[in-house]
Amino acid sequence: MLIIKNGYMVDPASGTEGIRDIVIDGDKILKICKEGSDFVAELLKDSSNKVIDATGKTVAPGLVDGHVHFRDPGFTYKEDIESGSKAAARGGFTSVIMMGNTEPHMDNVETIRDALARGTKTGLRVYTCANVTRDMLGKELCAMKELIDAGAVLFTDDGKPITDADLMERACVEAAKLGKVISLHEENPEFITDNGINAGEVAEKLGLKGSPRQAEVSMVERDIDIAEKTGAHIVVQHISAAESVDLIRNARKRGVKVSAEATPHHFTLTEKAVLKYGSLAKMNPPLRLESDRKAIIEGLKDGSIGIIATDHAPHAREEKQKELRLAPSGITGLETSLALGIRELVNTGYMTLMELIDRMTIGPARVYGIDAGYIIEGGMADLVIFDPNAEWNFVQSNSKSSNTPFLGERLPGKIYDTICKGQIVYEDR
Repeated sequence: MLIIKNGYMVDPASGTEGIRDIVIDGDKILKICKEGSDFVAELLKDSSNKVIDATGKTVAPGLVDGHVHFRDPGFTYKEDIESGSKAAARGGFTSVIMMGNTEPHMDNVETIRDALARGTKTGLRVYTCANVTRDMLGKELCAMKELIDAGAVLFTDDGKPITDADLMERACVEAAKLGKVISLHEENPEFITDNGINAGEVAEKLGLKGSPRQAEVSMVERDIDIAEKTGAHIVVQHISAAESVDLIRNARKRGVKVSAEATPHHFTLTEKAVLKYGSLAKMNPPLRLESDRKAIIEGLKDGSIGIIATDHAPHAREEKQKELRLAPSGITGLETSLALGIRELVNTGYMTLMELIDRMTIGPARVYGIDAGYIIEGGMADLVIFDPNAEWNFVQSNSKSSNTPFLGERLPGKIYDTICKGQIVYEDR
């Protein structure tokens, strides 16, 4: 057995907060006890039981990321399922959902089954999406039921918006029948000249036109209307504009099934980061204004945005070293997500630690319908042990890639153990 002793348990699903001992037997949580338990005292007498002293540390459900790019199959020089899972474990994640802009795409049963089979070898709970359209071309719907039956947990053409409104409506009708969400990259390419950079002051300084906020806002508005009409549940990915936050907040008040995710980089940085970090701060949708950053934080705070997702997007060094216009968009984020949440949301007083953990565990798990994100007797033994006050230096990544502006920073929230299925999959003591 594995005994986690004297940890400060934070479980948003049950609202539990306080010092607890957690006893793990196999891949399940056998018992959760308060201090001084005779049951735990007896177990501690048996030297064959492994003990983790979590005094002064926080014990939370294993983190859940509903939006990662492991680039596998097709682009494994950037990342693969094994290396991406190692980065996830280091970041405290025990459940991740892979996006489908791979080669081949996640638009067929064989590729989905293969990815899931290889995911089982990582020690984490690795899920995958299914694409909405064949080859992510936005022209023909995939055989959606077949892909869900193969094991996919959501639909998305992430990275490519579904510009055909009629096709989007048909996809929503089908997804609603299947009880699955459609997760949407909301950027209308008709508005965009240079992607990855906000159309504004910084883009002008760099001689670029950039991506205007209307590219996102117009599609969020359209897809909320379609979701309301069809009864489908949609997720707006990596929200970047204040207007989008307001649209989602108001739609949710009307009872529309719309959820949203925010990335750590969008609630941490603004367009000015591009001047400092260059292509390391280039992503789709782009970093925008301070007012947008604050609107995203307010949305996270009031629950309009219920999910924090990394959009972990690895690229090779030589790709990111190209001139800004030609460099690919995206940054890695699995290893720094919790730290940035603590630094930007908790330590600033915007949110409690319980609220942050909610957005990183049970929040996404409920939206995507996966069994994760909670701590309960008889439940899965997926946990992360960390100290929100202890600092650590992010000097090397477990990912194959390190395209992040946060490399080299000293960050709060040191992670000591990540436990998945009752096994320690990451340890730093």
